[in-house]
Amino acid sequence: MPRKVLITGISGQDGSYLSQLLLEKGYEVHGFVLRSELENPVRELWRLKDFIQDIHLYPASIESYPAMFTIIKDLQPDECYHLAARSFVSSTFDDDFLTFDTNVNGTLNILSILHQAAPACRFYFAGSSELFGRAPYAPQNETTSFNPRSVYGITKATGYYLTSNYRDTYGMFACSGILYNHESPRRGFEYVTRKISLGAARIRLGLADSLHLGNLDAVRDWGFAGDYVRAMWMILQNDRPVDYVIAFGETHSVREFCQAAFSRLGLDYRDYVVQDEKFYRPAEDVPLVGDASRARAELGWQPKVGFQEVVEMMVDADMDMLRSENRIQT
Repeated sequence: MPRKVLITGISGQDGSYLSQLLLEKGYEVHGFVLRSELENPVRELWRLKDFIQDIHLYPASIESYPAMFTIIKDLQPDECYHLAARSFVSSTFDDDFLTFDTNVNGTLNILSILHQAAPACRFYFAGSSELFGRAPYAPQNETTSFNPRSVYGITKATGYYLTSNYRDTYGMFACSGILYNHESPRRGFEYVTRKISLGAARIRLGLADSLHLGNLDAVRDWGFAGDYVRAMWMILQNDRPVDYVIAFGETHSVREFCQAAFSRLGLDYRDYVVQDEKFYRPAEDVPLVGDASRARAELGWQPKVGFQEVVEMMVDADMDMLRSENRIQT
């Protein structure tokens, strides 16, 4: 019998790459999606289109305890990857309340259901470098203290502690991966990396003449999503539940991302990128860059795709997408 896996947030960047990885490994893949996603699959489930016929999707919100309980009890998954979360930067108090409700209560719901209905299931919680926020030093590792600076970061810290609490109190195989920024052609259009790759492609094809961004000197530790979901799987194959930092371990600025993206298309980003104060976010005093030496030593995890390759992959994919949509020949 194939092992069964349940993925929340299966329609997102990480969920889609994880689904592919687990299908290749012979898993039976199941996932929660919103009913609105099932009603408009071309728009909402585009990341899954190449293998959607091979996975099982259920309309269930992670805020709905009863809906998830029935599905999980019947399914009895061997592994559960909890990737679903509201991850946008909040701009209103309403956003903050929704983010807290979804991310905290959703995580508590799933942990409680697994404890009661499928206690042997191994559980992965998707942590984030936002846990560290205003970090005391760089690079950060598993011993670095948390100091989140946003409601999103606070909810991820809460999810991390809920996961460790269920592990310690109930003996569940429950662990967290503290993942730093990871990108791909499946990145959402609201993220700065996708704005850059798509913006450069639009300019190259004559569909735009400028790209407005915030602070070009902001830095991040960027990796490839496909490498990071492989780390998620390795964390749950461990012989004991352990939390790990997963990161490439290098920082690059938004400016460097722009330079790499535009150079891929034979353009100079300085001719097209406009810094706009309305997109500025406060910069970290200490850069968020991860030390994944524990995962490398204990799991044997190594990233395979570097910064330049990720950028070029994203730009090439956006060029192909725009050519197809606009029937442009170059």
